[in-house]
Amino acid sequence: MEILVSSETSKLRSVIIGIADSLGEKPVLSDLYDPKSIENLKKGTYPTEKDMIQELQNFVSILEKYDIKVYRPELIKDYNQIFSRDIGFVIDNFFFKSNILPKRANEFNGITSILSKFSYQFVSMPENYHVEGGDVLYHKNNIFLGYYDKYDYKNLFTARTNKFAVEFLIDFFPEKKVKAFHLNKSLTDPKKNILHLDCCLQIVGKNKAIIHPDAFTFKKDYKWLVDFFGSKNIFEINAKEMYDMTSNVLSINDHTVVSQPKFNRLNRWLRSHNIFVEEVDLTEVSKQEGLFRCTSLPLVRYD
Repeated sequence: MEILVSSETSKLRSVIIGIADSLGEKPVLSDLYDPKSIENLKKGTYPTEKDMIQELQNFVSILEKYDIKVYRPELIKDYNQIFSRDIGFVIDNFFFKSNILPKRANEFNGITSILSKFSYQFVSMPENYHVEGGDVLYHKNNIFLGYYDKYDYKNLFTARTNKFAVEFLIDFFPEKKVKAFHLNKSLTDPKKNILHLDCCLQIVGKNKAIIHPDAFTFKKDYKWLVDFFGSKNIFEINAKEMYDMTSNVLSINDHTVVSQPKFNRLNRWLRSHNIFVEEVDLTEVSKQEGLFRCTSLPLVRYD
């Protein structure tokens, strides 16, 4: 089998879905590296392993209904392996291994046995070229990248992709259009922190997008997106909806999307544009600042 991802919304055929088994002891604040997880730990609402295991299994069941081959990472004891999207990403038949936070470095070991079943071209960036899969969207020969490069980059555990990675992908794909978006970050406020590009931008259907306008450091980038997709094809989300991960849905194909039941406004808009919505509740998982796209790593996706 060959790894191949042709676009963000082409037909999903094989995917890795993260697991919540054996997360280890309840974390302390110093163990966490996103403001939403920190918020929920302080409030006493941090999600339990049992609840997240069930939510992810419900997600898997929906995907399998569409004859999608679902792989799960090999268990690493006492380790968080929920957000598989960040440890790698696929563009065409290239698998890019992400340079992620040191605390998460072992996550890749949980998917190596899955990758061994496929043929692909493996790409590893230099160590100081930081990127996570949540910051990478691929659409019609366009690569959209979220990044951060202000002076405080090294002090922000919410900054996951740097300008070096952007430049690497521009050089690697000279025939593609690479557009980078500088994202706003916060260590303390989950309503202002844009952890990844897919927390504020998602492509759905053939030519539509879910966008949080205030996520972008430079307003010209939001204007660029409006010009690219057209205002009639854009669903804008506010800060509360971004906080709820409303853009972090997953397309099964260009006319089917997996979304949260509580995303009433979004789901109505999707249906009004003839996009079928499969509803799965991932509320507990979302308390760690990730949802459907974050928990999924597509390996084969083409029409």
